[in-house]
Amino acid sequence: MRVIAGSAKSMPLKTIPGLDTRPTTDRIKETLFNILQPYMCGCRFLDIFAGSGGIGIEALSRGADFCAFIEKNRKAVKIIEENLKFTRLDNRARILGQEALTALRLLEGEDPFDCVFMDPPYGKGLEEQVLAVLKDASYVSEETLIIVEASLDTDFSYLESYGFATVREKKYKTNMHVFIRKA
Repeated sequence: MRVIAGSAKSMPLKTIPGLDTRPTTDRIKETLFNILQPYMCGCRFLDIFAGSGGIGIEALSRGADFCAFIEKNRKAVKIIEENLKFTRLDNRARILGQEALTALRLLEGEDPFDCVFMDPPYGKGLEEQVLAVLKDASYVSEETLIIVEASLDTDFSYLESYGFATVREKKYKTNMHVFIRKA
């Protein structure tokens, strides 16, 4: 895994061994950031279920001013710290090393994020649980773009009842990105 573009372009990133995290492939990450590039300059980015931090680090490398990483796995948090130091982006980042719903509550009162990205473990309904918190969060405005990486069979039929609207979907072979805003 590597940083694709920006100030840390081509720098390799560490990942934790095993199947505890599913790093987003370079091809999917490149497609995602081709879509997100207009939002990157000066943005505040939130990476939930951050794994090794590859998505948030890519955002920082491409011009985001700040990124908060949420990851509960202690080994993964250490890898995020190492990757941020290696890419020299650690001065623009904050890591919350705890369970996602707890960490999201700790962010209450922060300035709004421009982009919120989440890649939760598939098939556990965590997308819906996180969106239930985000719908009322002070750090999510009408301008905030929420991106969910999910399996192709993930149900998002509840979005409207939470006050969200799907603005775009990008499907791949085994998963998809769903782009959401407050309605």
